[in-house]
Amino acid sequence: MTGFDEDTDALRGALLDRWERSAAGWTVRRDRWRAFGMPVSEWMIDAVSPQPGQRVLELAAGVGDTGFLVAELLRPGGTLISSDATEGMLEAARARALELGIDNVEFKRLQLEWIDLPTAVVDAVLCRWGVMLAVDPGAAMSEARRVLRPGGRVALAVWDAPEHNPWATIKTRALEALGHAAPPDPSAPGMFALAPPGRLADLLEDAGFTEVTVDSIGLEESYESLDAYIEESRDLSRGFDDAVAGLTDAERDAVRTEIGRLVTPFTLSEGGRLRIPGRSLVAAASA
Repeated sequence: MTGFDEDTDALRGALLDRWERSAAGWTVRRDRWRAFGMPVSEWMIDAVSPQPGQRVLELAAGVGDTGFLVAELLRPGGTLISSDATEGMLEAARARALELGIDNVEFKRLQLEWIDLPTAVVDAVLCRWGVMLAVDPGAAMSEARRVLRPGGRVALAVWDAPEHNPWATIKTRALEALGHAAPPDPSAPGMFALAPPGRLADLLEDAGFTEVTVDSIGLEESYESLDAYIEESRDLSRGFDDAVAGLTDAERDAVRTEIGRLVTPFTLSEGGRLRIPGRSLVAAASA
């Protein structure tokens, strides 16, 4: 095995560990995140037009937000395959399905870059905010096309550029400004890896997809207070939480002050409530 392979495997392992440790926080915040992402989920579902009797695969499903909306549309006779690379997320999704009474769902632990399913076995593939985190997104899209039946549809969502997503960048900007974090490597897997113009369409076309459509959807997240924003950020971002946990009390106070300064443009006058915008790219294509 080459040094590059070892480095790549280490990177994959670190990413999986981070998401495994984040599962509890995503479970706690699932209802808010579901509401935040609903416009994106609805676009993706419309794009694949699920029908009764079909099999639909959701990759990097997390707690199952998008896929569970599809499951009812597959009745009678259809099945949702809800997959994630981490057992913690799968456990959260299983519990959620049980609460919702969704029984036409199979749960599988699957990697984006090597989907452990036979060729041409699903009618649609969904992946909301997952593929930009793959070490090799090209391999992930080639695998998605492989498991799709001829004429099947894929729908994806990735994050648009950092300047369109202050809800996500403010906390990391604060850490960077105070010397507690280095700027992210733009060539590494990460939230904005597929944000550059044309990158998402090229990814799908290079994997052999046709009829590629790319659009953007504006989002908005609201928080009762600055502290609520910071607390949710720590629940959902293991990297941010790890960084904050390693600081002294004085350093954490300074980070809070810097975040407060950065969110000023998004703070409403009534009681300090925050409304912070975001923007997602969405794409659909045919196999």
